[in-house]
Amino acid sequence: MVPINTNGTPHARLINALSADDPSVRLRAAMAVGSTPDPGLLETLVERCGVEPDLFVRDTLSWALMRYSPEITLPRIRQELDSDCAQARSQALHTLSKIGDKAAWDWITRDMLHDADDETARTAWRVAVYLVPESEEKDLTDELVTQLGRGNRSLQLSLSRALADLGDVVEPALEKAAADPDPAVAEHAGATRLLLKSRQADRDAATEKAKRAVTPAPERANAVTAAEAEGATER
Repeated sequence: MVPINTNGTPHARLINALSADDPSVRLRAAMAVGSTPDPGLLETLVERCGVEPDLFVRDTLSWALMRYSPEITLPRIRQELDSDCAQARSQALHTLSKIGDKAAWDWITRDMLHDADDETARTAWRVAVYLVPESEEKDLTDELVTQLGRGNRSLQLSLSRALADLGDVVEPALEKAAADPDPAVAEHAGATRLLLKSRQADRDAATEKAKRAVTPAPERANAVTAAEAEGATER
């Protein structure tokens, strides 16, 4: 752990505030660090991510880390991906998704996608889908479908959303999984296929709406032409 300086310096006060009993004090401290990023507090921020119990404070810690240069932040966050602490791994993945550096794709391992901790696995699925290069989408799909049927409804919905976000590339794998002898896998695959089709329908509807917005319908065009002609006659 980072030693806490007790001489009353700004660093010492912020370090103490980040571990205060009151979550509102911790939140303000994280905002203060993010507002004026100081490399001397980077280690403290990363360590707090692994132990901070409050969701809003954790999000603010991730925001504060985003305020640092990626050249400084990313190598330290990468170390947390191998932590024995599930929360440290999960929050490191979450922070990577916020930073959005595509180079971090190479850090997402098969073990992370299969992590025994549900929250870590859930976060890894989301980050992997966000960072994956197009050439790797099929391989990622193959890994994700092995998790079908896992966990409770909330976890399964997270996996379904991650798969649906990959788009049409997942359809063959889902079709195969829908015939799996394990009923939990088959049911989850079927539900995910429905979500994928719903997403596709929404995209198609949005595309058609956009086309209508920029291309007048024939009857609208005819009405405009008729009005113009009538105006010209009156003049």
